[in-house]
Amino acid sequence: MAKIPVKKAAAKKTIKSAVKKKESTKAAPAKKAAAKKTVKAKLGFAAAGKKKSPKAKAPAKKIIKKKVVTPEEREFREANLIANSENKKKTGSSTKRPKKSSTPKETTSLLDAIVEGMEDRKAKNITILNISKLDNRVTDYFVICDADSKTHVNSIADSVEDMVIKLTNEKAYHSEGHQNSEWILIDYINIVVHVFLRETREFYNIEGLWGDAEITTIN
Repeated sequence: MAKIPVKKAAAKKTIKSAVKKKESTKAAPAKKAAAKKTVKAKLGFAAAGKKKSPKAKAPAKKIIKKKVVTPEEREFREANLIANSENKKKTGSSTKRPKKSSTPKETTSLLDAIVEGMEDRKAKNITILNISKLDNRVTDYFVICDADSKTHVNSIADSVEDMVIKLTNEKAYHSEGHQNSEWILIDYINIVVHVFLRETREFYNIEGLWGDAEITTIN
């Protein structure tokens, strides 16, 4: 007769363990659902963060484009951009350059050749600035791009000159910057090419200086 309570106790333990397993089985889907919601929330937050980053930069670009540049400052900057000696760069005196008359078709062909030369060497952030309608200028277009290294800067500049000769049979009037390879300038009179190391481009900010130009970005 003493064994009966033991059996009842064992039976109770079995029932309790069965109930616990059942409850844990029911709770599992709920936990999974909660985990999925947490993951989705995190992903949503990350996506929102990525989308917001360009918007955060937008005001800075607008402020730069509205920057007022005096004719004297612009003339001094252009003198530096196309100067062919260190002395002229320091004094800001402009370089006498020959005038070049080109048809719209010839200008377009030259622009296309320059861009193709840049793209051939994986240049980044290619931008065309049309300043032909602005005062105090010594050229009509700037074509700007940047690179990750000095070697890349040199490679892009060489590609531009080679491609222009190949497609238009035109040689550059002047080029400089090959020694330090942080900023190589190639002058085609009515179009001036700037191949920058990325940090150097950000420092000089030509787009900001000529914020009132017609800007075309090549994707």
